Amino acid sequence: MKAGARTDDTRDLRGTFRRWRAERPFWGGLLLTLAGAEILLTEKASLKVVLHIGMQGLAGYLLPAVMLLCGLLILFNPAQRLFYSLLGILLSLGTWVTSNLGGFLVGLLLGVLGSCLTFGWLPDQEPRRRLLRRGHA
Repeated sequence: MKAGARTDDTRDLRGTFRRWRAERPFWGGLLLTLAGAEILLTEKASLKVVLHIGMQGLAGYLLPAVMLLCGLLILFNPAQRLFYSLLGILLSLGTWVTSNLGGFLVGLLLGVLGSCLTFGWLPDQEPRRRLLRRGHA
């Protein structure tokens, strides 16, 4: 295999990933997924700040798991992004009470930011760089 062929394959993969990413609210879904994962990881923290609500803290694990699921669904099923983003922001705010103050605020803020980015994403809007260039021409 030649070195030139390998770089062409890499460019093709990059282009494919960029096209896939442009068709969905990628950053919002990614942030919501990371928020759910971060909150799930902080559930096992050895601090005495942990709040448990429900049966053995079931809500503390359920809310961030559904946040993680919503983030993945935003990435792989962007047609339903509005429902997933609204559910994601409600779950993120709910983790304030159930999951170590929302993963020590980091997960809560990531979840709220990701949900807001997803809610505001428009599928048919042109990228901002192109809009700005047309305005100056």
